[in-house]
Amino acid sequence: MKEQIRTNNVERFTGFGALYDQNRPQAPEEVTRILTTYLGKKPKTVLDVGCGTGLSTFLWQQKAENIIGIEPSNDMREVALQNWKAQQKPKNIQFIEGFSHDLGVANDSVDIITCSQSFHWMEPQSTLREFARVLRTGGIFAAYDCDWPPAFNWEIEERYKQLIKLSDNRVAQLSSSEQQAHKWDKEKHLAEIQNSGLFRFSKEIVFHHWDPCDATRYTNIALSQGALQTAIKLGADDLLEAVEKFREQVEDTFAGQTLDILFSYRLRLAIK
Repeated sequence: MKEQIRTNNVERFTGFGALYDQNRPQAPEEVTRILTTYLGKKPKTVLDVGCGTGLSTFLWQQKAENIIGIEPSNDMREVALQNWKAQQKPKNIQFIEGFSHDLGVANDSVDIITCSQSFHWMEPQSTLREFARVLRTGGIFAAYDCDWPPAFNWEIEERYKQLIKLSDNRVAQLSSSEQQAHKWDKEKHLAEIQNSGLFRFSKEIVFHHWDPCDATRYTNIALSQGALQTAIKLGADDLLEAVEKFREQVEDTFAGQTLDILFSYRLRLAIK
């Protein structure tokens, strides 16, 4: 059953790596600043687990000596590799295939592990045991997630949520439970860390980041949500009409302007 869940979770992200990469927010600099402050020094080795297209991996390029992005999805990892080549193949960054419960990294060899909008796709306790194994004493694990939708306009945000709810319902209707991806509750991340007994300190930190956005990007942020993409792949053609209506509403609201929207993050930090 665990193997089937892992397979379903990986397949959920097949086919829209480029859309994801072009529209999702890059991890903000606050992440490196917070974690380096708690570590008390420049990290030698950082693992970015469930790194996707590398949006959260390249952030460390000037901040750590060695960075490894670990991603099980071939589609997502291929986009990360294309980005790596476009940046002249930085020697301190590499991308490899792997799962959170089996990192293939030596014991006590890592300073920081991050999961950017990915920990909820991982079985928490087997993942935390593996993270504790590879972290050095004093090493840090941080899972951080963005609240959806980004803050901008209450009517558009409400329609965004309705679109994703409709997508979730269509996925449930068009696939069996055995075929569906499984998400662990983000609200329980901190409790999972504390209940593991593997870390001597943990807390949640909330921070925010403004980012410029136009109507196309805001619409595509919604389109990059896994539930919507999965529903479309399953044949929910009626969803396309709802997407087009949402696109029109967003375009009317932005009125041709590029505006700042607010991304809010919740970071759960743990120290070994």
